Amino acid sequence: MTKLLLSLHVLAAIVAIGPVTVAASMFPPAARRAALPDGAGTDPDGTGTVRLLHRICRVYAALGVSVPVLGLATGAAMGVLGDGWLITSIALTTAAAGLLIAFVLPRQEELLEQLAGGQAVERARTARLALFTGLFNLLWATVTVLMVVRPGSTTGA
Repeated sequence: MTKLLLSLHVLAAIVAIGPVTVAASMFPPAARRAALPDGAGTDPDGTGTVRLLHRICRVYAALGVSVPVLGLATGAAMGVLGDGWLITSIALTTAAAGLLIAFVLPRQEELLEQLAGGQAVERARTARLALFTGLFNLLWATVTVLMVVRPGSTTGA
């Protein structure tokens, strides 16, 4: 059962978190391109690509809830819920989810509203969004490393 849970946890992380990290990273530059004056951007209506990237972030963020749920089930099955590396991973995962929910997705929505209203998009706003997105991605990368290295692991890694 542990191997099945671990496999599902890893698959969920790849399938759910991977698209969010990529789409969220692509969003700020896509928003800047969409805001270029009079069709100078690569997107004819100016917002199609940006809307798609935001939708990917929202949908896969919802699917991403399965990752910590399966991770906790796997940790319980392995008897490691009290280990420091797992507690740290849980805290970092919570921080990443908080960043996504409180900073990344709302700022994406604000930029979409600006673009749809034909308003100018300030570079500082897309830069701040890129900062929050980078922090989100860094937290997930750290969690991934902790999952592989696992201090005290018997895998020899």
